[in-house]
Amino acid sequence: MNNSHFKIITIIFLLLTLEVYSQQDPQYTQYMYNTMSVNPAYVGSRGHTTITALGRTQWVGVDGAPDTQTLSYDTPLGYSGVGLGVNLTNDNIGPSSEIYLDVNVSYTVRTSDEGNLAFGLKLGGRHLNIDWSKGISENPDILFESNVNKFLPTIGAGIYYHKPKWYMGVAVPNILRTTHYDDTFNGGDEAEERLHFFLIGGYVFDLSERIKFKPAALAKVVNGAPISIDLSANVLFNEKFRVGLAWRWDDSISALLGLQASKGLHIGFAYDLTTTNYRNYNSGTYELMLRYEIFKPNVLKSPRFF
Repeated sequence: MNNSHFKIITIIFLLLTLEVYSQQDPQYTQYMYNTMSVNPAYVGSRGHTTITALGRTQWVGVDGAPDTQTLSYDTPLGYSGVGLGVNLTNDNIGPSSEIYLDVNVSYTVRTSDEGNLAFGLKLGGRHLNIDWSKGISENPDILFESNVNKFLPTIGAGIYYHKPKWYMGVAVPNILRTTHYDDTFNGGDEAEERLHFFLIGGYVFDLSERIKFKPAALAKVVNGAPISIDLSANVLFNEKFRVGLAWRWDDSISALLGLQASKGLHIGFAYDLTTTNYRNYNSGTYELMLRYEIFKPNVLKSPRFF
């Protein structure tokens, strides 16, 4: 793609940031297998140590399209009901790059024989760097003269309730109204990040002894913006193979595949196909997920589809 096309895309991204930062929090098609990324209260809920790596390449074929890598670790702290998690994310889009580092803590209260209610807190921050010169080599406009390099603190919170067959939760990834741009356009314009609310839910149906079906949903609510809704349906065969479909409202449809390669290793893959007119300019989005679980000795694994 030539520089003029790249510049057009960059301007589009910039216009979006006048209301809220160019890409909100990084989005994942396989969020349901890395739930800590959307709700800190999920930390430790699996009952054992979990390490997850996820890479997402969005809009293949478009220079400057979003590209994200995430590495996370979460574990329960003994039998205290406390969970601890760390999440490191590298997110690139157009001329901007952002590195997130968050620490998540949860506390779980047993509400019944099978019910658990968890409260989560996220503390951390991210380093934002925007270099407008990237991809613009001829006659850069004054619009692109002021680069951005700053640290933005993050404080988030969430509530998560789960039973063996279903779960639901709500989270605010960042309660701070941080400002992303200061005097960028010599007019004192600033873009302030608005509160986001993430709502998740899912249910596992036993279709037979060997087949499980799980529909799930994620809704992202932001004041002044359309609600973003992700719907998915996955089928698990013999606790080993997983296939599914997902749909993101007014954005894309996705195919999902998963393999339990060993007792502790799960491999997931997703392919998103854009449903808007923008599909004519890219070859889709690819996402690869690796999740490794470390089980306690002499403790049987309790099958979980979430």
